[in-house]
Amino acid sequence: MPDRYESAKQKYEKLGVDVEAALAQLAVKPISIHCWQGDDVTGFERGGAALSGGIQATGNYLGKARCFEELIADFDKACSLIPGKKRINLHASYAVFGGDYADRDQLRPDHFKAWVDYAKARGLGIDFNPTFFSHPMVKDGLTLSSPDERTRAFWVRHGIACRRIAAHMAKELGSPVLCNIWIPDGYKDIPADRLSPRLRLKQSLDAIFAEKLSGVIDSVESKVFGIGLEAYTVGNSEFYISYAARHAGVYSLLDNGHYHPTETVSDKIPALLAFFDKVPLHVTRPVRWDSDHVVLFDDELREIAKEIVRNDALDKVLIGLDYFDASINRVAAWVIGTRNVQKALLWALLLPHCKMKALQNGADFTELMMLTEECKTLPLGDIWEHYCTSQHIPADESWFDEIRTYEKEVLSERY
Repeated sequence: MPDRYESAKQKYEKLGVDVEAALAQLAVKPISIHCWQGDDVTGFERGGAALSGGIQATGNYLGKARCFEELIADFDKACSLIPGKKRINLHASYAVFGGDYADRDQLRPDHFKAWVDYAKARGLGIDFNPTFFSHPMVKDGLTLSSPDERTRAFWVRHGIACRRIAAHMAKELGSPVLCNIWIPDGYKDIPADRLSPRLRLKQSLDAIFAEKLSGVIDSVESKVFGIGLEAYTVGNSEFYISYAARHAGVYSLLDNGHYHPTETVSDKIPALLAFFDKVPLHVTRPVRWDSDHVVLFDDELREIAKEIVRNDALDKVLIGLDYFDASINRVAAWVIGTRNVQKALLWALLLPHCKMKALQNGADFTELMMLTEECKTLPLGDIWEHYCTSQHIPADESWFDEIRTYEKEVLSERY
């Protein structure tokens, strides 16, 4: 409502916040929305392989997408209820083959033509991920760090193929593509040799990144542990941050579900910004472990957004989503999670950061605490409703009516 928006705007402006500038910044910040929420990470390889390699989707809600056409229809419905600029985040297992199937080490750009055409038609950028799980060539839980040379070579070829696909996508769409590597490599119990797998991983990565490609932003994604690798993860945080620091053009991606519960990604973002010009980020919601729950508007999400905004890093932090919940409506899960990331960014954009920094530098921690607490109850909702309305997107919970209708008319017909 105009009166509520103007009243809320005045409260923020009293603290020195330019509300219109904040809304303009939010409108152009893209969020990379993950395709795999729509089909429980199944993909399109010969009917979809059973999940393995530390990946697990739980639940059996009706309406799972079963093919490219259903997945993009669901994605379109979600995007129609999400304001702002969007990208689509793909895994290599979502190649659209037609009758031209190729194994992962032989993937080509034409296997993703349908996705590129889709993105062009809707003005979306694409981000891309090699798929190092759910495949027979994951041997004894290992890929790029395997002691078996044939296994390593297969996955190196896959990584090289995916980077070339990403470069083709970047050229076709006129937008850089983040190509992110995560592997499930590790051991369930205490290993006899912790160093050799990491040396093999380093050698494999060197081979994958050897080719210089235009338009590709390379990243590596660490993890503290996973299903079947509880005792030892080859690609841990220390390894990948060190690797990225020594290899120009490679970045260390932060996934806020991939660390010990006492660690916070919000604190890691400014640490990496001190050394890197880009920080790729996957936003999820861990519950006790990396369980990939739908993102909520919670304390850590707001802290993450705060560190991005207060450090003038909206153009430096590349935000993508990574969760998969099969226990609820999958389209609604996309909408809820993405809107919450945008709400958190708006909340952060509406904070008086300059004043807060000045108070900290002046050691006035009492006023800083007071101001921080007062900002928590400012009328964010009124500003958010105005933003959504200006983007011709439902501003309140009425968007869920469209989800119910879509579920009844489309999702419930899938068997």
